[in-house]
Amino acid sequence: MFHSLITRVIVAMITLLISGVFIYTYFNVNRQQDILIETARENTELLLHTVESSIFNNMHFGTKQNVNSILELVGRHNSLISVNIVDPHGITIHSSNPKNVGSNVDLGVCQLSKNHDNYCIFNHSKYGEILSMVKPIYNDVACQSCHGSKERVIALLRVNYSLNSTEKQILDSSRIFIISSITITVFLSIMISLILLILVKKPLNKMISTMSKIEQGDLNVHIDYEGKDEIGRLIISFNSMVDRLNEARTELEQLHFEQLERADRLASIGEMAAGIAHEIKNPLAGIYAAVSVIKDEMPSDDERALILGEVLEQVERLDKTTIDLLFFGKPSLPERTCVDVESILNKTIKFASIHQNGAFIEQRLELEGGLPPVYVDKKQIQQVFLNLLLNAFQSMVTTGGILLVRTSRSYHDDTEFVRIDFSDSGPGIPPQILENIFTPFFTTKAHGTGLGLTICLKLVRLHNGDISVVSDSYGTVFTVELPTCQQGDDSKTSEAHA
Repeated sequence: MFHSLITRVIVAMITLLISGVFIYTYFNVNRQQDILIETARENTELLLHTVESSIFNNMHFGTKQNVNSILELVGRHNSLISVNIVDPHGITIHSSNPKNVGSNVDLGVCQLSKNHDNYCIFNHSKYGEILSMVKPIYNDVACQSCHGSKERVIALLRVNYSLNSTEKQILDSSRIFIISSITITVFLSIMISLILLILVKKPLNKMISTMSKIEQGDLNVHIDYEGKDEIGRLIISFNSMVDRLNEARTELEQLHFEQLERADRLASIGEMAAGIAHEIKNPLAGIYAAVSVIKDEMPSDDERALILGEVLEQVERLDKTTIDLLFFGKPSLPERTCVDVESILNKTIKFASIHQNGAFIEQRLELEGGLPPVYVDKKQIQQVFLNLLLNAFQSMVTTGGILLVRTSRSYHDDTEFVRIDFSDSGPGIPPQILENIFTPFFTTKAHGTGLGLTICLKLVRLHNGDISVVSDSYGTVFTVELPTCQQGDDSKTSEAHA
């Protein structure tokens, strides 16, 4: 349950609300208690002054017998426990309860006459909490005729006021305040929960259900929300994202359909090319043999022999074209072994140098040495290298230049590759041509078939490698990356230098 964000927010807010209300209630209950006690003290003090005035008047006019009557009358108040006049030695002179007259008062319980405050609160075993207040009766001039002038305080007027009613008021007030606080807390908690559930959880649930539909592939869904708040802006952005995803999927589906159509056309072309090449290859072999016999029977200075030689060259070119078509239509699977790529490069470069276009090209080799063997079909990779070398020679045939072959290591997704770079200093390949150089039958050469680089790409990818090209006005670099043999395979590494 607590995995839900809304639940955690509701619990946190209710916890904070309860804490705040509890603190507020605690301080307010204590304040109400202080107010009620202060009210009781003020009432007791008022009563004390009233009793003092009455006693002073009666004592002044010589009617001492009325003092006990006044105290008894005052003592009838429900909250008053006793009203006593005590001499400085602690003996009760007058009391609201005649039985207390002459008794000793325990001044140790609350010696208020010696304290700064004139009241205290203490617990009584019978009456509970008692507010006791004492007021000294000073020896005024009018009193000195009877009491002399030696003592400054002739007696103490002491009132014991019961706080039972006050405690009841405090309890009732606290109970009402606590119940109202709990009611307010419960009400606010319910309202906060409802607001969060309606304004937050409901839109979020809509988003979750909509995202579930999107995960299932339905990108035509939208969330309806009329609010202009943060969630509303989030939903607007979400709907916009879904629309863009739908548009992107439509474009991808269209592109995928076009790619499938293109792949289907290429497959049909490949099959057709392989069929045509197969049908042409055998007659070409017969034509080549017949023309060769006729040419051999003619004198070398015969003009017809020269013509027949050109015919044979064209037949050879057609034969090579048919071989490329056969391979493009149905390439043979590589027979891979672990071989040293630098040895293949050395042999291929020596063979390519014999070509007439390589006679005036400066060749440079920067072989790293100590490279791990690659897991390839030696003949097929040699065909790739030869094609790239001859293309580099042809790009520099008119201007001359430098051919640089460099080897190194490369890594992709924790897989080790051997990298071979073929760099030429030719005029480069224009961008509009560069993006189509691996397209089947695309060529800028007068006598090319447009299958050379296509076959190179297919062969390299059959070996789980990759081929790429970058070109500018300073030259072109073809990069071939071939996977190395896996370490620990003795059956492969034993053939590394075979």
